[in-house]
Amino acid sequence: MVNSTDLLANLYNAFNPFDPLPAGDPKYVDCQDVRGDADILQELGNRMQRSNTNTCQLYSGHRGAGKSTELLRLKSYLENRQFYVVYFAADEEDIDSEDAQYTDILLACTRHLLKDLKEIASPRPILNWLKSRWEDLKDLAQTPIEFESLEVEAQLAQFAKLTANLRAVPGLRQKIRQKIDPYTITLIQVLNEFLKDAKQHLPNSYKKLAVIVDNLDRMVLVKDAEGTNHEEIFLDRSEQLKALDCHLIYTIPISMLYSGRATDLTVNYGEPQILPMIMVNTLKGEVYQPGLKKVKEVIKKRVRGIAPELSLETEIFDSPQTLDTLCLMSGGHVRSLLLLTQDAIGRTEELPVSEKAVRRAITQARDTYRRAVENDQWSLLAEVSLSKRIINADLYRSLMYNRCLLEYRYLDEDEEMQRWYDIHPLIRGIPEFKEAVAKLS
Repeated sequence: MVNSTDLLANLYNAFNPFDPLPAGDPKYVDCQDVRGDADILQELGNRMQRSNTNTCQLYSGHRGAGKSTELLRLKSYLENRQFYVVYFAADEEDIDSEDAQYTDILLACTRHLLKDLKEIASPRPILNWLKSRWEDLKDLAQTPIEFESLEVEAQLAQFAKLTANLRAVPGLRQKIRQKIDPYTITLIQVLNEFLKDAKQHLPNSYKKLAVIVDNLDRMVLVKDAEGTNHEEIFLDRSEQLKALDCHLIYTIPISMLYSGRATDLTVNYGEPQILPMIMVNTLKGEVYQPGLKKVKEVIKKRVRGIAPELSLETEIFDSPQTLDTLCLMSGGHVRSLLLLTQDAIGRTEELPVSEKAVRRAITQARDTYRRAVENDQWSLLAEVSLSKRIINADLYRSLMYNRCLLEYRYLDEDEEMQRWYDIHPLIRGIPEFKEAVAKLS
């Protein structure tokens, strides 16, 4: 038996479910062959390399599936191929995922481009644009300062403060949008002047410029009489989203790719790329050993950095069966796997992690899913669990968004891509779901 408070703490923190892995991290596991051969480097990266014109691509998948880790890999891949890449997670500092509109994204792009490229290109076009709007905006930036009296760095700081208020001060959010929205076209124009200058002065090792806007897939769907915020951003404003003079990648909520506007997205951007789950079960419900092995490898690599001398199946966990149960209950969803593992470790006083601790973690997570399902959705979940198909309807889209329904892909014998859907395995043990399945039997 191993008894070490420090060891358990280190293991617990090794399974932080919210930090994407940086490119080249030894904990990274290549799951391409159990994710339907999905490869972001080929699917997005090669298009960017080979195109003579700017590209604008959409990337999606369930929240927590590992998109940010893949995008950071893509960033490194492109940088090694003479791309200067500006990457940012939009929801960390710039937008409120509960209330986001196109103007917020444009301002976020402007702030990050200024921050990353101000030493390469002159920010003067953008600052002149801001100067012309300053009388309308200075109260919203919560400053009495006269813009013209400031040095360039201070002017940039005022712009950053304005965009920060967009996220941090809900009472000012709509007012800022109302002041900026009529001038988004001219902001794009001056931003492109800045980008043109930047591309002409990129360091010698770079020839192209790319922007990756991550975490837009976390935007909550908001409806009004005119449609949804997702439609407003990705369709109504598609020409503006694509208008920046560089290569672009935006993440997008997976639910929108299963809406009635999915074909419009393809017309506007080309086929969006989706990161599916790691397939741990087959379409027939049998354990898919290659996928299970990959999920175990995710755990093994994180343990290896903390306790390489300990056996995963007998000293970290009390048995191979306990480890298998944990992995299978994740459904091949990486964040679910990390959350379950971290919770089980948190319930452990001394190694190995017991079957009881894993079961308790599963029960806790299952209750979270139970609360996420509306009463009229249990029958839909039961239908999908039997048919492995989904219908293009709002109720199914919301279940995709909250990860109650998961997407899987595989290559069949003819190397044709096949996709199928299933409920998250945690849902199978919920009484309401069992009752819904019984009604269909």
